[in-house]
Amino acid sequence: MVHDPQDTQDDPAGQGGERIAKAMARAGVASRREVERLIEAGRVFVNGVRVTTPATKVEADDVLTVDGALVQAAEPARLFRYHKPVGLVTTHKDTQERPTVFDALPKALPRLISVGRLDLNSEGLLLLTNDGGLARALELPASAIVRRYRARARGRVTQEKLDSLKDGITVEGVSYGAIEAHLDKAKEGPQGANVWITVTLAEGKNREVRRVLEALGLTVNRLIRMSYGPLALGTLAVGEIEEVGPRVIREQFADHIAAGNLPTGDRAQFSKPIATWAGGDVQRRGRTAPGAGHHTGPDDGMPAKPKTVYKAGWAKPTITPSPHPKRKTKPKPAGPVAQVRPAAIPPSGPARAPRSDARLAALRA
Repeated sequence: MVHDPQDTQDDPAGQGGERIAKAMARAGVASRREVERLIEAGRVFVNGVRVTTPATKVEADDVLTVDGALVQAAEPARLFRYHKPVGLVTTHKDTQERPTVFDALPKALPRLISVGRLDLNSEGLLLLTNDGGLARALELPASAIVRRYRARARGRVTQEKLDSLKDGITVEGVSYGAIEAHLDKAKEGPQGANVWITVTLAEGKNREVRRVLEALGLTVNRLIRMSYGPLALGTLAVGEIEEVGPRVIREQFADHIAAGNLPTGDRAQFSKPIATWAGGDVQRRGRTAPGAGHHTGPDDGMPAKPKTVYKAGWAKPTITPSPHPKRKTKPKPAGPVAQVRPAAIPPSGPARAPRSDARLAALRA
């Protein structure tokens, strides 16, 4: 069968392919909306034919080009854990030209999209993926993916009041589902009471935690996402990113990924750099990570000690063993031992005659 790239109808056998915008987004060219703009500008071709509508369907063996450059086949699904700092916007392009999450990522990564969002003043675990279908599935409330947060807020609240959130709440016309909230710590200070609360929910609507706690009379001044489904923030440093291993993806998310997009193998492709967030700048130091997974142990992140470079003609120092190894001491006897003085040893040579009193008197005179 000859494939007509402008044919938008699926064939009876169900082999009609997928929409070109989706295919190109999975291949990392651009977002679906950006692909649609490229099509409108006449820059996209399939098998040498200019594409005129974003409803065009493509198959696996079709040749896609943008401005004459070949579009590579889509990668299998990849997933990353990222410790988002405060001060970054979760978007690819910000109209106010604020720093974004994607500007701070290492350049070696493929084009990624976020699973949900964290607002400018929120921090903690943000999942990133190259698979739009996976991102969409994990975001949907119908998937019931549990998110856990820790919130620091100003104000006073009781555990009984927090327990009322289990029945859901409506704030300014928006209905929120069941929320589990636990009062971890409360402290009275000169500016009023400060509390720490652990919040667990499964919807993840826009600014849900902040709005719900504000409805209880609290003002959230710090919000940290601790986990998203089976993936936890763990020991990730601020600004650090780590790839989730393919085996974990298959075990935990196979139901949300098309069979043809499942990754193979057991080791992640990306060796993470360590990154620290410092007032708007992300500083990185190269480091090879251990096997990436959703529970990676701590790492000191110290760079390798550089080797000493010697000038030409200089002799390199050698390390030789000590000529005086540690001597072994003999064990002392159990009982006391009497000390015996050695006998006087006579001087060598002929013996002298004893001096008489007369001779001594003559010597004195």
